[in-house]
Amino acid sequence: MQAGRTRRAILAYGVSAAVSLAVFPAEAAKLLPKVRRLSLQNLHTGESWSDEYWADGRYEPAALAGIRHVLRDHRTGTSHDIDVRLLDLLVNLRWTLDSTQRFEVISGYRSPQTNAMLRSESSGVAAASLHMQGEAIDMRLPGRSLAKIRDAALWLGQGGVGYYPRSDFVHVDVGRVRRW
Repeated sequence: MQAGRTRRAILAYGVSAAVSLAVFPAEAAKLLPKVRRLSLQNLHTGESWSDEYWADGRYEPAALAGIRHVLRDHRTGTSHDIDVRLLDLLVNLRWTLDSTQRFEVISGYRSPQTNAMLRSESSGVAAASLHMQGEAIDMRLPGRSLAKIRDAALWLGQGGVGYYPRSDFVHVDVGRVRRW
């Protein structure tokens, strides 16, 4: 009987938390773990990074430098600070998808030169892309379909979500909430 009550209590808590997050997605940021860890692999350079970037109540400068390097513009070699809200969004996304896999990164930071070149080749590249501010990433997550990644990102409601099944990636950013 006690075990049944415990299961019901846990279920009720889980449903309550899910409803709260559905109604107040920004609350998802409050559920971040005390230690935040990411694993990233840049598919263009083959470089990867995996470690904690937040611990003991602060962002780790050496970890942020490692992330900045792996997410640099592979065409120009230039790097830019990556918005920590984007990193936190990735942690929330991986948690929501119940995965420990490494994010496969197609595009992190994008220099203005690279963005202009890509824009000249495709109508799907924004002139003021958040990639140029280190606030966006194009990625996929092994073991999770692009549709599931898209749906989880939309559910979190922490920024923009672009779905590109033909190109085999999902775009997420920490700009205004929108979808395409």
